[in-house]
This record gives sequence, C-alpha cells and structure tokens, in this order.
Amino acid sequence: MSLRDLLRLAVSRLGTGKLRTGLTMLGIIIGVASVVALVSVGQGATEGINSRLEGLGTNLLTINPGFSTSGATRGALGSATTLTIEDASAISALPDIAGVAPELSSQQLVVAGSQNETTTVIGTTPAYPLVYAYTMWQGSFLNQASVDHSLRAAVLGNTTATNLGLTASSIGSTIYISGLPFEIVGIMQPKGGSGFVSPDDEVLIPVTTARDLFVGSDSVRTVGVSVTTQAAMNTANAEITALLDQRHGIGAGGTPDFTITSQTQLLSTVSSVSTLLTVLLAGIASISLIVGGIGIMNIMLVSVRERTREIGIRKAIGARGRDILLQFLFEALMLSVAGGIVGIVVGVLASGVIAVIAGWAFTFNPFTVVVSVVFSLIVGIVFGVWPASQAARLDPVVALRYE
Repeated sequence: MSLRDLLRLAVSRLGTGKLRTGLTMLGIIIGVASVVALVSVGQGATEGINSRLEGLGTNLLTINPGFSTSGATRGALGSATTLTIEDASAISALPDIAGVAPELSSQQLVVAGSQNETTTVIGTTPAYPLVYAYTMWQGSFLNQASVDHSLRAAVLGNTTATNLGLTASSIGSTIYISGLPFEIVGIMQPKGGSGFVSPDDEVLIPVTTARDLFVGSDSVRTVGVSVTTQAAMNTANAEITALLDQRHGIGAGGTPDFTITSQTQLLSTVSSVSTLLTVLLAGIASISLIVGGIGIMNIMLVSVRERTREIGIRKAIGARGRDILLQFLFEALMLSVAGGIVGIVVGVLASGVIAVIAGWAFTFNPFTVVVSVVFSLIVGIVFGVWPASQAARLDPVVALRYE
C-alpha cells in the first residue's frame, strides 16, 4: 500500500469521528504545549536574569565583609565590620583595577518640597557609575572634590526622582535628607529591576558625607570593583585577596574576614540552576505526553474492535497483515503528529503571553519544536504499534463472523 493510500485512508477514517479524534489529540496537545511553553519560559527567565546580572556592572567583583561573632553566636555573612573606606582606597591602587566603589548605606527620609520618601541613601565615590554601569540622565555625578571635602551633594536614582516629583529642571535645587539640606547635582538614567530592592530607588552622596552625617564609622557594607578586562578577573581577585589578607593581618591558612564574588560566578550559578529547573519542568510536562499516548492507544484498541468486520473483509479480498498494520499505525501517527503541531502553536502563544506578563524577552528555540515533533512521532509509534499489531493478527474468518 502506498503512502498516499495510507494518508487518504487515515484522513478519511479520522474525519468520520471528529469529536473523538479531537478529544484523543487533546492529551498530546496539552503535553506538547506544556513542554514548549515551559522550556521557552525557562530560557526567557534565564536570559532575563543574566541580562540583569550583566547590567550590574562591567567585569564586576563584589567584596563583602565576613561573619561576625558574639560569644558563641555567629552572625550572617556580611554582618562583620571588617571592610573600610581605607581598604577600598588601597584596592583602587592595584594595577588591574578600573574603578572601586565602596558603599556606606542607611535608610533615610528624603524630602523635596511637599513630597517625601524613605529610601536608601548610599555613600560612595565617583567610580560608582563605572563600576555598576549607570549613566546620567541629567546633571553630573559626584566628583572627587565632593568626597574630599564631604560636600552635601546628591545624585538621585530615576525612581526616587519620579517619586519626589523632580524633573530635569530640579538640578541645582535642594532636597532634605534626614532634615539636612543637600544640593541635587544629577539624576541617573533608569536601569530597571524588580523585587524588594530597586537599583533606581536610591540617593547617592559622597562616602565621606555619609560617614560623618549618617553612619558614624568607616565600615562599609560592600565594595564594588570594576576590573580592567575580563581576562584579568582571576588575577585581580588574587591581588585583592592578598592585599586584604595583609591589611587585616590574616596569615597563611587563616580564615579571611571577607568574601569576593565575581560576576562570572553568579552568571554560571544562575545558568546551571535555570537549566536544571527547565529540564525538571519539561520532564514533568512530558508526563502529560505519556498520558496522551495512552489515550491514543485506548482509542485505537477500541477502533480495532469496532472495525473487526472491516478488517476481515479487507483481508478476505487480499489485504496483507502488513497493510493492516501500517493502516492503523499511520492513523496513530496522524493523531500524535497533528496533536503535536497544534500543541506547538498553543505552546508558543502561551509562552509569548507569559513573557509579556512577566516582562522578559520572548525566547523561541527551534530545537524545542524539533524535539516536540520527534517526541510526538515516538508517542504515535510506541502507543500505536500494539493496536496495529492486534488488527494485523486478526483471523479473517473470525473477523467476518464478528457481530
């Protein structure tokens, strides 16, 4: 029997019971759509997280204090007060360092005219935009003179400026931080972000001003370091470690009172976790494909029983067992492939909607479509072989007597 005849017979037979055919395909549609959508969503989420991590800065190393201890109680990572402004200054003198931005932070009430907001006030240095990849929208960033002389100058994140009703014309005006007047020297471009901490909702002031007015110590919560090139990341990490060990009196084999995290480590970790979750979700979604395959097998077995006399007649007029086998197997393949194609369309549409709602880029991977089609074919073959073989083995005499 030719492929054309098989296709014609399969379409004709499946078209006689459109509702049953549609319901049989539903399991495959749901399974394929789930796999396509979940894989696409997982890849989109990964790319979104990676782009945000990459947007944190260029060749970024982040140095945090270590653990603090009080008696027998050990505090959380970063709770120690071991990093200082002087440490940051010493790091900036290393050869592979492009910029260093220490951070002294506190929560303060910021008032502009009749508007007010409690937000994060960060004391830092002029290297902050370089280290964390910020650009200015209006005005300029802090300069070295403002740090050297502890000036009351402030640069606002875009969200903070919007919340306080400030615009481009507000450059040079005065805001009040914890009741103290500060001159607005700049407003930054929005960087974007989500979660509890927004990179656009902050006020930046000279690190020395923050130390003198709000924090009262040289201990910084973190030090951001921009390395000159990607190739120098490991060298810079080793240089910083050696420098801080020396400054903090940590000997060979001692436990450092600081931690250094590289942007590459974060990206690698996020990528591996996201890949694992994507594979896990796709595996869970694949269960519905198996359920759909069982549905195809059940319907094909029922079809064999209903068409017993037809099979007997076909065999009596010369049809071979192989022809019967191919006919029923082809019907199963038609069900699974058609369901797979519809499932791919539904999955792509669903992943696009989810991407729009979640706010990340829509990711379409053709490889996922190929895998889904191949898996649909496998499902059709695996779950169609038994009913097809049952039909092929029917004795024509017994089949013709079947009522």
